[in-house]
Amino acid sequence: MKLNMAEEEDYMSDSFINVQEDIRPGLPMLRQIREARQKEEKQQEANLKNRQKSLKEEEQERRDIGLKNALGCENKGFALLQKMGYKSGQALGKSGDGIVEPIPLNVKTGKSGIGHEALLKRKAEENLESFRRKVHMKNQAQEKAAEQFRMRLKNKQDEMRLEGDLKRSQRACQQLDTQKNIQVPREAWYWLRPEEESEEEEEKEQDEDEVKSEDLSVLEKLRILTGYLREEHLYCIWCGTAYEDKEDLFSNCPGPTSTDHD
Repeated sequence: MKLNMAEEEDYMSDSFINVQEDIRPGLPMLRQIREARQKEEKQQEANLKNRQKSLKEEEQERRDIGLKNALGCENKGFALLQKMGYKSGQALGKSGDGIVEPIPLNVKTGKSGIGHEALLKRKAEENLESFRRKVHMKNQAQEKAAEQFRMRLKNKQDEMRLEGDLKRSQRACQQLDTQKNIQVPREAWYWLRPEEESEEEEEKEQDEDEVKSEDLSVLEKLRILTGYLREEHLYCIWCGTAYEDKEDLFSNCPGPTSTDHD
C-alpha cells in the first residue's frame, strides 16, 4: 500500500505549478543574428556619412591650398608668361598697370541660376528706394498738415485779436461819445449793445446793423472805427491815450494800426 502511494505523482509539486521557459536552441541564435545585422547597417550609414563629409572637407582643403600657393614653372600658363618676360609678383600688361593678384575664385554652392544674386540685389535696392520715397512722402504730408494747422491756429488767433480790438474800440467810442454828449452813435455797431435791452429792440437794432454793415468784415469795421476815434476824439486804442490835438497825435502816436505799435 505504501509503495503504490510513493509511485503516484504529486500534483502539488513544482513540476506542475511552475511554467517552463521556451529554451528551444534556435530562437537565441535568430535574435543575435538580427541584432548584429541592425548594428552593421547603422555602422554602414555612419561610415557613409563620414566618408561624404571627409570628401567635402578634402575638396575644400585642396582648393584652399591651391589658392594660397603661387603657380610654379610646372604650370603651362605660368611658363608661357615667363617666356614673354613676366616675373613673379609683377603686374600684368605692357605698361605694368594691370592686376598683380589673380582674380579671386567665387565658389557657387547654391542651386540658383546665373544672375539670380544680382537680381535679388537689384530688387533689394528697389525696395529700399521705394521705402525711402514712402517715408519722404509721409514726412512731407506730416509737415504740410502741421503747417496748415499752424496757419489755422494763427488765423484763429488773429481773428480773436481783431474781435478784441473791435470791442475795445466800441467801448472807448461809447464812452468818449457820451462824454461829448453824443446820444446816438454814428453807426449802430460803433457802440456795444447794452445787455439789458429787450428782445424786440435787440432784434430791430440787429436788423439795422445787418442792412448797414452786412458786407463789412471785422478788420474793416476796426479800421473805420479807429479812424473815427482818431479823427473825432484824437484817441488811439493801442496807445490808450487821448491826445491834445492832431499835431500831438501825429507826433507821438506810431500809427493808425496795431502793427505800427509792435
